Amino acid sequence: MPDGMTSNELKKIMPLLARHEGVWEGTYRFYGADGAQIDQHDSRLICRFPDSGHPYHQTNLYRWADGKRDTRDFPAMVENGRLKWDNEFINGWACDVALDDFGRTTMLNWTRTGEPDLYLYEMIQLSDDGQARARVWQWFKSDRLFQRTLVDERFVSRDWQSYEDQEF
Repeated sequence: MPDGMTSNELKKIMPLLARHEGVWEGTYRFYGADGAQIDQHDSRLICRFPDSGHPYHQTNLYRWADGKRDTRDFPAMVENGRLKWDNEFINGWACDVALDDFGRTTMLNWTRTGEPDLYLYEMIQLSDDGQARARVWQWFKSDRLFQRTLVDERFVSRDWQSYEDQEF
């Protein structure tokens, strides 16, 4: 493992995150600060705790109605008891929210690489049965809200390996 922590050790320190392992499909909807929808696309997220490499690795596949597609890869390390990203897209962190008595909430904060005045907070709520999750992103530029993203997802499979090379 690049940072010395195995995926099994990560699962122990972040048990809620461990429940996200697998394949998720859903819809991203983007809204301006005025509430008007500005974009929408389908998604497939592959959340891995691999045996080698980074202890967590997520791949996001996006598909728009007009045929446009995009793929983003997010390998993560562990630093100070939370996930840490520092790549070509983002610099930030994620952690289970210990104060959530129900164990449903994960929080993220990140900036876009090369855009330090743009930052985002994301809250992920995982259903008790692990079959659905809802995500809310709040985007800030120069410390002012300019956009929100809502993501509704359903759990597809724990077997993320079988989705590695599938087209979405």
